[in-house]
Amino acid sequence: MSVVDSVFLAVSGGAPEVVDWLVEGVAAEVLVTETSAVRLRMRGENAADWLGVVVQPNGYVVPDPEPDDVQAMDSYGIEVQLRGGGSNENLHREAERLFDALITARPDVPALLVHNLDTLVSAHLPGVGTHTFDPLITPDVEDGDTWRSWIIT
Repeated sequence: MSVVDSVFLAVSGGAPEVVDWLVEGVAAEVLVTETSAVRLRMRGENAADWLGVVVQPNGYVVPDPEPDDVQAMDSYGIEVQLRGGGSNENLHREAERLFDALITARPDVPALLVHNLDTLVSAHLPGVGTHTFDPLITPDVEDGDTWRSWIIT
């Protein structure tokens, strides 16, 4: 199974706004615009590497979730998926680089970095700062006491 890392963003402008940030901020190139997603590519840290990027609505949100179905990313409307990198370690490093670029460009936007939907790595809250979880935790409710003060609800 392939690994996908994601940056979840809480933006008012939706996917087109995020696509513009990626084009301007990390020199991503738009490949295909679909009904609900935009597919892009961007260069990795090693300029020979290309990474696939998909900007889409957060499809993991459960409306009115039961208490045991709550996840950290529930209030974040946009998901930026990142694929490629040649290895899981490279992909994770590239996802961290993308997360840093996005929060540097838009420190006013809440953001989460999640590896493969099962590991919450970092959270950024405007006016509060950025927190990297150490040890890493899940975005699931069982770790909610750890991440709750770092997310929007």
